[in-house]
Amino acid sequence: MQIDEIIGNFELLDEWEDRYRYLIELGRTLEPLPKEAYTDANKVRGCASQVWLETTPTRDADGRTALAFRGDSDAHIVRGLVALVLALYSGRPAQEIVETDAAPLFKELGLAEHLTPQRANGLRSMVERIKREAKEAMAASPPFP
Repeated sequence: MQIDEIIGNFELLDEWEDRYRYLIELGRTLEPLPKEAYTDANKVRGCASQVWLETTPTRDADGRTALAFRGDSDAHIVRGLVALVLALYSGRPAQEIVETDAAPLFKELGLAEHLTPQRANGLRSMVERIKREAKEAMAASPPFP
């Protein structure tokens, strides 16, 4: 699902109970991870729940390094947050990932004031991990002419 569609759907929901249900539904749309992806290397540190992110470097149409992500969590709402983060970052060029600040989006959606501190920390940890992997991919890739 595209990030703009998720934002639009969030805006249609006035009550936070409905927004939590929507996050849970988003999590159910994630492509299942293969068993071999549930590794210590793919585990996101800093999350109270178990979260795994699998990263696959690719090239976009312009030949730039892009990153595709898949993820999962053992908690329903957190799995929805994984889906939200993946909609924002997956498939984008590494440079765009590094430059995209997720905080304004999370604020716009009201996540900052409605998530527990543990979930908010986990969300930050996911974004930090994705940005770190994008920086590493850029460092490992030859510069784009």
